[in-house]
Amino acid sequence: MNKIVVSGGRTLQGKVTVSGAKNAVLPIIAATLLAEEGKSIIEDTPRLTDVETIYQVLRHLGVKVTAEGSTLTMDAGEIPAWDAPYEYVRQMRASFLITGPLLARTGHARLSLPGGCSIGSRPIDLHLKGLAALGAQIEIGHGIIDVYSDGLKGNRIYLDFPSVGATENIMMAAALAQGSTIIENVAEEPEIVDLANFLNSMGGHVTGAGTNIIKVDGAKVLRGATHTVIPDRIEAGTFMVAVAAAGGDVLVANVIEDHLKPVVAKLKEAGVEITEESDGIRVKSGGRLYAVDVKTLPYPGFPTDMQAQFMALMAVCQGTSIVTETVFENRFMHVNELKRMGANVNIEGHSAVVKGVQRLTGAPVKATDLRAGAALIIAGLVAEGNTEIGCTYHIYRGYEDIVEKFNSIGADIRRAED
Repeated sequence: MNKIVVSGGRTLQGKVTVSGAKNAVLPIIAATLLAEEGKSIIEDTPRLTDVETIYQVLRHLGVKVTAEGSTLTMDAGEIPAWDAPYEYVRQMRASFLITGPLLARTGHARLSLPGGCSIGSRPIDLHLKGLAALGAQIEIGHGIIDVYSDGLKGNRIYLDFPSVGATENIMMAAALAQGSTIIENVAEEPEIVDLANFLNSMGGHVTGAGTNIIKVDGAKVLRGATHTVIPDRIEAGTFMVAVAAAGGDVLVANVIEDHLKPVVAKLKEAGVEITEESDGIRVKSGGRLYAVDVKTLPYPGFPTDMQAQFMALMAVCQGTSIVTETVFENRFMHVNELKRMGANVNIEGHSAVVKGVQRLTGAPVKATDLRAGAALIIAGLVAEGNTEIGCTYHIYRGYEDIVEKFNSIGADIRRAED
């Protein structure tokens, strides 16, 4: 089993460049299934295991995929298959995002029930409810979902919760549906806006992305397009929190500050100096910071994907902070790992009470999910001695070249094997 070993006690200095957004590129890759003509070229694609998983799914379906550096070229002119293999879907929940576009193109989609990080219940019922409203027939049995349609038709759809995945799946299916679709109470994340921009560049008609109501006027045909993925706001936030915890002066480049407002606000509240520059956001931190309370919410609230990293920071701040998780009910699995390193954290329902300690100490820990792995790297940066992080495959699902990037700004991190 591979591990990441972090030697703590070093401050961070220099410049780090953020990669394209994982949570934006996955639905965009799925959306290339909608292009009956031409090639889709996706630029600033991060080299991640999740990205490879989803384009392998598309290859299985018959899409011609070429990967060169950070550029993906997809040709979906012919799609002879409509089933996604279990070996891929079980690895990553985002594989389910092919359902909407595959149904719209072929009239049939068959998938296993999805997998991914075990951070809580993320039911696909909202996806299926939306597709059914567009005219799909759904059959579920023996861990398999079959979705059929002899022609999707626009409808008015209300989501019980602003699910990002459901919003994306319904948008993609509606892009080729007959007539207009209005989706209410949708997710407002920047990744939704990025997907809408890609669909429109293909010849689609999507308006309202970034608000809580999206309208999609179905097109008769969509064509391949060239698109550059937005920067990864969660990767940017992770490096910003790491600098806050370890101390130092780092320019985090290739970021969109508007996407990071809740993270920036909480870091400033804790005593971190943050300034916007022409090519990024500069983060300066020195001395012990102050505890602040955090409550995760759908965008534009504080992102659940930054909760674990922020808890690692709060573990060494002065005072007591309350971290409340409202999005995923099982997203405190990293708490026991932080406590192994000396953190003082107690879970009370949907909240964690974090009492800052003077120091953490290195220990063998494991990444229980993607963002928990990032949190443990941050904890390792401020801990005395070495921190050995196991189950690193979670980390590589969402962070491109994370070891190299941290080392480029002065950290002491290396890959190792048992």
